[in-house]
Amino acid sequence: MARESGWSANAAGSGPTAGMITETAPGDSGSFGLSTPAAATVPHSLRPGLDTPDSGTTSDGDHDDVSHSSPDAFVVRRRKANGADDPLCPSTCTTPDPDPDADPNRAKPSSSSVPRRRKGKFADLVFTHNFSAFDRQNPRAADSPFHGFFTLFWMGVFLFVVRIAADNWRRHGSVLGTNEIMRVMFQRDVLVLLLADGVMCGLTGVWQTAFIGGVVGLTLLRDWPWTHTVFFVLHGLVMLMKQHSYAFYNGHLSTVYRQREQLLAKLKLLEGISPVSSPSKTAPPVCDINTSHLAKVPSAKGYEQRRRSVSDEKAPDIDRIVAAIDSGEPLDQEQVHVFERVLKWEVDALSDELRGKSTKPGREYPNNLTLRNHYEYIVLPTVVYELEYPRSESINWYYAAEKAAACFGVIFVMIMISQAFIYPVVMDTVRMKEAGVPLADRFRQFPWMLLDLIFPFMMEYLLSWYLIWETILNFLAELTYFADRSFYDAWWNCVSWDQFARDWNRPVHNFLLRHVYHSSISAMKVDKHTATLITFFLSACVHELVMWCIFKKLRGYLLFLQMCQLPLVKLSRTKWLRNRENLGNVLFWLGIFTGPSVLCSLYLIL
Repeated sequence: MARESGWSANAAGSGPTAGMITETAPGDSGSFGLSTPAAATVPHSLRPGLDTPDSGTTSDGDHDDVSHSSPDAFVVRRRKANGADDPLCPSTCTTPDPDPDADPNRAKPSSSSVPRRRKGKFADLVFTHNFSAFDRQNPRAADSPFHGFFTLFWMGVFLFVVRIAADNWRRHGSVLGTNEIMRVMFQRDVLVLLLADGVMCGLTGVWQTAFIGGVVGLTLLRDWPWTHTVFFVLHGLVMLMKQHSYAFYNGHLSTVYRQREQLLAKLKLLEGISPVSSPSKTAPPVCDINTSHLAKVPSAKGYEQRRRSVSDEKAPDIDRIVAAIDSGEPLDQEQVHVFERVLKWEVDALSDELRGKSTKPGREYPNNLTLRNHYEYIVLPTVVYELEYPRSESINWYYAAEKAAACFGVIFVMIMISQAFIYPVVMDTVRMKEAGVPLADRFRQFPWMLLDLIFPFMMEYLLSWYLIWETILNFLAELTYFADRSFYDAWWNCVSWDQFARDWNRPVHNFLLRHVYHSSISAMKVDKHTATLITFFLSACVHELVMWCIFKKLRGYLLFLQMCQLPLVKLSRTKWLRNRENLGNVLFWLGIFTGPSVLCSLYLIL
């Protein structure tokens, strides 16, 4: 995006949750994670995700600033429509509340209990110390009344894999069967893949378009199988988002830093001015200067609020004060005194912006511009750059080993399912194409292919989500002392696709909220609905890029289906679906069940 400003992950609090954080942005975009009604295809096991925003009408509070009582303030999680907390999701999940207008059963907070403040440019997300929903360290998950279903699911997966292994042994003499998928994954270029991935992580300072072009180009040059391609391209997209966030946040701070230095120079110049005894006629007169803000503590939020309160037709007070100082015209004692107070307040407010969320002087801008800080951010499980994150005190190596073992265990289960149920169907389609079977005859096989793939793809879909957001990200968080583990929310309870977009992949959702949705509004001067459309379209294009890298064909099926989320979101807010949460959840799961297999079948047959 061009210049980035004016984004925030809005906050409001009332009653027992006062001072806590919520997000209520209209364009709440989710993540790069194939979240269309026909969500994912074969490679979903490695996607970082690119979901979509809420396209609904928003209230004025959608751009309210983040309000929190302390750096350790906990984040308000999404509640059910009836107001009860979801027992499976931790109370600290950073999930945005839905628009109060979208749920008539949800009480709106009173204006007296919710402070309404204009958003600052980068006063947005608050990282807090918390756990993911299925983490055994999360006490709410352990005490959940649905804990038995979690055990049942993994018992079912275990018995399912045993059944596959036994059938493979009976037919082929090996528990892995014919093992084509393992050979595709490890036959060649494994070391080249790891080396290229390491180089990619180290080169996040290059021009972003050339960067992602090089990532995709290498997969074509090496003619990698889809397993290598998906991993490398999606990791490349993650690195692209990281460098984008790093560059533009620090770019914003560099602008603030230069503004502060200029005001400090003017303040020093003002100190050398000898005031005249008679009233000065130099503009602006003191009576024309707004000094009401001087009674408040200088802050970045107050600075931005005051800037936005000035109309476009009228020059801000600070600009007129600077012009008066530069003019060399005489100033009286009262002018010098008021000008000095205003300049000092502005300098202190800009200093607060430069400190951001850092708690130590060594981490505020520009002290953060070090190689150590940059590469520390590169390995953290987040794609939104901040000067400081909540950190854990030590590494629990037993926990890290547990997550690593779970990661490889889930990958093994996914390979077994793919080898037994997905790979044969894919190869049958390839053989039909190689044999020159007409398109009409191939399309007659579409319903049967869909039925063959729907259940294994559903299993792969769930396992791929668990693999990335519960095992890999928690493993990285533990090794990097990263304490904010709110990588997802209770997406399984979703009643609409915009809710799923927010809950499925929290890290990338936050990236799109900050760097696409709000940046579109501030830099391109578009309205909320246009910003939503831009975020949707970017999401769909990145999904289609991944599909092109896998299938080497540009069809647009995924792009089209993802853009269909916009009318589906509108439909979910009609009087026929608005208060029917069970029906909404059924329709959501219907899309999840059918989406991956429909997309895969379309890309294979057509």
